[in-house]
Amino acid sequence: MGRRNFLIEGSSGSGKTSVCEELVRRGYHAIHGDRELAYQGDPNTGEEVVTSGLEVHHHQIWHLGKVSALIQDRREEMTFFCGGSRNLKKFVDLFDAAFVLDVDVETLTRRLDARADDEWGGRGRHTERDLILRLHRTKEDMPRQSILIDATAPLTEVVDEILKRSRAAGAADR
Repeated sequence: MGRRNFLIEGSSGSGKTSVCEELVRRGYHAIHGDRELAYQGDPNTGEEVVTSGLEVHHHQIWHLGKVSALIQDRREEMTFFCGGSRNLKKFVDLFDAAFVLDVDVETLTRRLDARADDEWGGRGRHTERDLILRLHRTKEDMPRQSILIDATAPLTEVVDEILKRSRAAGAADR
C-alpha cells in the first residue's frame, strides 16, 4: 500500500509486533503480517495444511496474492510489513528494503520469559523456545540482503532508526 514498501523481520521475541504498533501509533501505515497475511501452508506450493506443535512455525506463510496486491496499491507514502513468513523468498524482492530486528540472547530470553503460557515460546513451552533460540543463533529464517537494526534499544529509538533508514533508502532512489 505504499509507494515505498519495507519488510520488518526478526526472530520471535525480537520486537516485530511492538515496532508495528509504534509505527501505527505514529500514523504510519503498518501491516501486522502475522495477523493479517499469515496462514498455515506449504512454503513451496502455498497449499493450506493442518499443523500442530513445531510445524506451526515451519508452515506460517503469507498469502502471496495479498502481499502483491498491497505492494501494488500506491496510496500510502510508505508501508511497513511486520512479521515472519517461511515463504519469504517468494516475495522479499518486492520490498524496497528489509530490516531485521536483532537482539542478543539475554534480551531474547527475557522477552520470552515475559510471555504468557499460551503464547508461542512462552513459559513452559520448552520445545518452541529451543527452536526460537536455534533460529536466533543460526539466522536461517532471516532475509540475506537486509539492514540490521539493534532492537535492544528502547522502542522509540528502534522505530526512529527504521524511519531514518527508510527515508534514506527512498532518497537514494531519486
